[in-house]
Amino acid sequence: MSDQTHTSPGAPFRLRRATDSLRALGGMAFVVALVCALPMVAVAIAALSGGTDTVAHLAGTVLGRYSLTTLILVVLVSIGTFAIGVGAAWLVTMTRFPGVRIFEVALVLPLAFPAYVLAYAYTHVLDHPGIVQSLLRDVTGWGARDYWFPEVRSVGGAASMLVLVLYPYVYLLARAAFLQQSATTFLAARALGSSAWSAFFRISLPLARPAIAGGVLLAVMETIADFGTVAYFGVQTFATGIYTSWFSMGDRAGAAQLALCLLSFALLLAMLERAQRGRAQFYDPARRQQPMEPARLQGRQAAFAMALCAVPVLLGAVLPIIILFSMALGSEQNLLSPRYIGFISNSLILASVAAGVTVLAAICVGFFLRLRPGRQARTAAYVARLGYAVPGGVIAVGLLVPFAAFDNALDAFMRAQFDISTGLLITGSIWLLVAAYMVRFLAAALGAYEGGQALVPANMDAAARSLGQTPGGTLRRVHLPILAPSLLTALLIVFVDVMKELPATLIMRPFNFDTLAVQAYRLASDERLEGAAVPSLVIVAIGVLPVILICRQVGRQRKR
Repeated sequence: MSDQTHTSPGAPFRLRRATDSLRALGGMAFVVALVCALPMVAVAIAALSGGTDTVAHLAGTVLGRYSLTTLILVVLVSIGTFAIGVGAAWLVTMTRFPGVRIFEVALVLPLAFPAYVLAYAYTHVLDHPGIVQSLLRDVTGWGARDYWFPEVRSVGGAASMLVLVLYPYVYLLARAAFLQQSATTFLAARALGSSAWSAFFRISLPLARPAIAGGVLLAVMETIADFGTVAYFGVQTFATGIYTSWFSMGDRAGAAQLALCLLSFALLLAMLERAQRGRAQFYDPARRQQPMEPARLQGRQAAFAMALCAVPVLLGAVLPIIILFSMALGSEQNLLSPRYIGFISNSLILASVAAGVTVLAAICVGFFLRLRPGRQARTAAYVARLGYAVPGGVIAVGLLVPFAAFDNALDAFMRAQFDISTGLLITGSIWLLVAAYMVRFLAAALGAYEGGQALVPANMDAAARSLGQTPGGTLRRVHLPILAPSLLTALLIVFVDVMKELPATLIMRPFNFDTLAVQAYRLASDERLEGAAVPSLVIVAIGVLPVILICRQVGRQRKR
């Protein structure tokens, strides 16, 4: 009798609505995870069905070269990003010198540059007909074979470009780790006779190791995914091999098997990064006892610290902008011409649609994980994050293989039954390219969404349910208004990442649908570097937006 008294007549209806809403949300989350898993499954199936002849041919010709070159790049980028990122993070966090407040923000700026844009800029300056070597020959009177000069179009040159744009990953994570460390253990080591350098290597660096390793692994994943830089420099890696096999040689099985090799390595890195992220609780800020007091540098030490922080900013942001502007002024490219307006329009349409779809997918996965944090939801979220470790070329091959087979089967059926050719309905569409972008960048959007979602107390969800809100209503009326800044950040990050993405766009773009990144790559491939500077500058200008947001976050961390 009391149950009937306290039960609202509309309770069963509201419960049914809530259940239906939760099922719909879970269904969408699993569809997103399925789309993210499809490229990996398709690549594995296509590679395993390619036959042993293709594998033997690859192993006897290019596999060893691709493996060695990719490994050398990974090692060089790991060393470079570690040295610059950790060194700069320690200086701006643990010392004080003139301009430190400027450097702690400026050191993030190279993150706005695609590595292939730096490759275009520095090739224009450092190549044999470039400004530097031409001036050297004019001053010394040397001929072309009378001197030695480092070759920019080499593995070392490609590694240098990647280091300059990827070290901010390590810098940001290492800086956060150093800020969270207590001074107790460091001061104890100094009291026991250790020098500042010895205490750094024995105490501070091991404590920050999980965060630093995570940053280095992120840089490595971006390295194996890079196509524009290595393709322009003529460096043969798995990324260039996949593109060459698919388009230049028409070897679909070979491309799939190369993609499977790269995918296996990328997934291994993803598992390592996840393990490092799990161990990052070692420097939990709740355990801090005494904040580190920055040391004030003067004289030569201050000048040396300023120089060390200025070099990566100068080489990774300031000089490339100056070079690109000077190149653009001498080019014949008209940014306001109808052709360029089309490139900009195509880029903005792709980036806007992909950013919106990706953020919606992140909301579905992230909110479902919050409501039902069980094994299924965690699995869906884990699969959704894997795309960040998968290079764009692998995703492109993984989506093209099944959908091209479907289009061809449908076309054959329609021809046989109705004498009608359907052509490529899905394979050549913009939506398949948007799906590739979503798979590639969903992890970034999901990370930004979950970071904001952590600020929403769980009792808000309970209060919304007690007021009769369905999961959809709770999301719409409670979460989304609070998460607006995080969602905007996720939108901008994905937007800019799509603007810079090259391999997936090159492989999957619809016919006669070129973007700024494709135009820059095409002009640079034709050695029209001055022309390539124009679309490159536009890409960089748009890429500054999320970097500004990151810089604001860095400033807020300093004020705490």
